[in-house]
Amino acid sequence: LGWKFYDADDYHSLENKKKMEKGIPLNDEDRIPWLCTLHDILRREDTSRQDTILACSALKKMYRRVLISGATAIESNQPEQPGENPALKILFVHLDGPMDIIAGRLEKRRGHFMPLELLKSQFDTLEPPSAPENFITVSLEKSLPEIVLEIESAILQG
Repeated sequence: LGWKFYDADDYHSLENKKKMEKGIPLNDEDRIPWLCTLHDILRREDTSRQDTILACSALKKMYRRVLISGATAIESNQPEQPGENPALKILFVHLDGPMDIIAGRLEKRRGHFMPLELLKSQFDTLEPPSAPENFITVSLEKSLPEIVLEIESAILQG
């Protein structure tokens, strides 16, 4: 697509990474500053009219609101605030699959700070997207080319 790509894991604080390396799940207080940083990146790219893909485990609805609206989403508990910083238009892609498939992929990953034992905590935290959120759900049980094609089709259809 020629879009900029960011991996949200690259923006975790050292403290968050150390916590996860020890097998301690992150909580909202750990994640909110990280999500605000990611929002700022998305806002900057949007301002420069750069289409962007962000790989991010935005597990809760509140986390997705922070990505869209920044810190104001926490204060107001609303997805959009009027003013100089309108909410970003984001299509969330919910990659959905059984824990065993995801666990198998995590086991193959090398040099990453998140250990396999934190996967259950992520499933426990997960609030799958729902209306009126702007999202698609894509099954991880499909082949990688099928997954990519489904996501590209959704993006190109607007």
